[in-house]
Amino acid sequence: MNFAWLKNFRSLFLAEACPLCDRPAKDILCQSCEKQLQRCQIPQPAASWQGELPRFIWGYYRGLLKRAIAAMKYENKPQIAELLGEFLGRAWVNSPLILPKAIVVPLPMNPEKRQKRGFDQAELIARSFCRQTGFSLKSQGLQRIKDTKPLFDLNPQERELMMQDAFALGKDFQKRRPQLPILLVDDVCTTGNTLKAGAKVLVEQGIQVAGIAAIATPNRKLPTNH
Repeated sequence: MNFAWLKNFRSLFLAEACPLCDRPAKDILCQSCEKQLQRCQIPQPAASWQGELPRFIWGYYRGLLKRAIAAMKYENKPQIAELLGEFLGRAWVNSPLILPKAIVVPLPMNPEKRQKRGFDQAELIARSFCRQTGFSLKSQGLQRIKDTKPLFDLNPQERELMMQDAFALGKDFQKRRPQLPILLVDDVCTTGNTLKAGAKVLVEQGIQVAGIAAIATPNRKLPTNH
């Protein structure tokens, strides 16, 4: 007997709900939410891949992307991190970047916050990103040794002071320094102070940092040239 119809019938009712709208999901999100999310993508993610610490950013922190990041972090939706990392990785692969190989290091959370949340979103994003790019992942390249307040309400000087001594070299690099350049990964890049603080720790240990990759930025004035 052909049970294909039964399988299709069951899949219709057993499909996972979209974490953003509760409608049946195609994969992680429903088709409608995924389309809305794609509209948040920056046309040229590599537009700011220049300067002392180049940046590769997938989208603008607005609309459904802002909602997705909030759901991921505060509503226990780690599956969103996997999808966002996939988007970031695909955009990287499709961009004309001169970085054939790199070691990916996610910006770590404070251990107590990670334990409370149950996961580190930057690590999940980085892991999914590496599956798309083929880059190596060192999830403990850095360690966070200082708990910090959210930086949104702080002025530039306060943000820089807050991030001083927030990171230290992680156990992945303590005994052996990496031979390839490092690509730092985080979810949101606002002023870049957090990523700069992580990069500073690595550079001071003689480790090359090629740049940073992030899912979103609120900055709508990204440069258009490489």
